[in-house]
Amino acid sequence: MPSIRILGIDPGFGRTGLGVIDLAGGNATHVWHEVIETSKEEDFSSRLIVVRNDVAEAIRRFSPQCVAVESLFFQTNVRTAMKVGMARGVILLVIADAGVPLIELTPNQVKQGIAGWGGADKRQVQDMVKRLLKLSVAPKLDDASDALALAIVGGYAYRVQNKFTTIETRVNSISSPWDKGRLGGVL
Repeated sequence: MPSIRILGIDPGFGRTGLGVIDLAGGNATHVWHEVIETSKEEDFSSRLIVVRNDVAEAIRRFSPQCVAVESLFFQTNVRTAMKVGMARGVILLVIADAGVPLIELTPNQVKQGIAGWGGADKRQVQDMVKRLLKLSVAPKLDDASDALALAIVGGYAYRVQNKFTTIETRVNSISSPWDKGRLGGVL
């Protein structure tokens, strides 16, 4: 089975996690991870520009076949949720501009996929990322671990989604004697 490259993104405006893996068969290999940090002293639009530029550079540099992004979840702080939503929107626009397929996953889907339980805590996610990618130490910031977890789970989701799309395309391309035209449109 050919290798696919996945970029995982844990969106934020203060810190955005980025993680790149290669997925071949059942094995995920660590390629790179980073956390984009923006200064609280900068105005919000300037922070969004930093996120946009760094995500665009990661896509240019690593040429992923798919990008996995965490979808928003309910937060009690509405102001923070709105700003994270705006940063996520900027990220989605960069991905769309690059023409790269997108997989969106909820935090619980990522936890379920990486640790086997949707209620896993940050430490459990970091530990599983470290084990699955055979890292000597887990990434220092949980944003990077979350991005790598997104890449792993998103990679498997993308692969499954592509298999079904390929099967559907093959099935739809098979001609049948019942197709209009071959039997004179009788039915």
